[in-house]
Amino acid sequence: MPESVKVRLRESSPAYDFELGDTDVKSDDKVVVSWQQGLTLGTVVSLPMSLSASCSFKPDGAIVRLANEEDLANHENNRAAERPALEFCLSRAMAHNLPLKLIEVDFLLDGNKVIFYFTAEGRIDFRGLVKDLAHQYRTRIEMRQIGVRDETKMLGGLGYCGRQLCCSTFLKEFSPVSIKAAKDQNLALNLEKISGLCGRLMCCLTFEQPVYEQMRSCLPRCGKRVCTEKGMGKVVKLKVLEGIAVVKLPDGQLIECKPDEIKPN
Repeated sequence: MPESVKVRLRESSPAYDFELGDTDVKSDDKVVVSWQQGLTLGTVVSLPMSLSASCSFKPDGAIVRLANEEDLANHENNRAAERPALEFCLSRAMAHNLPLKLIEVDFLLDGNKVIFYFTAEGRIDFRGLVKDLAHQYRTRIEMRQIGVRDETKMLGGLGYCGRQLCCSTFLKEFSPVSIKAAKDQNLALNLEKISGLCGRLMCCLTFEQPVYEQMRSCLPRCGKRVCTEKGMGKVVKLKVLEGIAVVKLPDGQLIECKPDEIKPN
């Protein structure tokens, strides 16, 4: 039966699922994995999990082997080379007058490729820049344009909740975020308060939405007339997470009721 483990490729990145194969690993082991762009070093952060034949689970990559001393040394050398490479690329981009913002550099473990991540307003003709980089590093060069959400995911940080960003800890993919979710969750429709560090609507609005919908389904809708222990009234507000409906009585009094304390009119 196939097995998978979760592997974190960088400190500020989510843990991805990798097919285990015949390699015997345990938590905190350093492993070489086959990733989207090539061979990369990662850290195992979970115990192996068995996959049933009927499971539709698709791993993000595969573990190639346990990392040896040469792999660890290459990884350290690559990490040490990232900052100088970023500065060199930036200087050449300025020389070519390219309007781009460099975010991160990734040297593949086997040295077959160097990936430069950047953001830009539109399409960039970076052919001259790539020639300079290829001449400097004598390997394949890839310029990969990313969006502002991917930029924030790479750089990491703390959200308004005080915790590490969701995109840097467990979100593998970005889902569309609608302002409707903010309305359903009774949040102030102030973009500064409901936007993340990337400047886009916070990802948590989407993945928390099903919880609000489930809890709201147990409550009467706003505007509905209901019968309470203190008489008839109209629902004027919902405290969804508390499971409470605020009811206004004919005399203007506001009372808080649980679902089992009210009956429809």
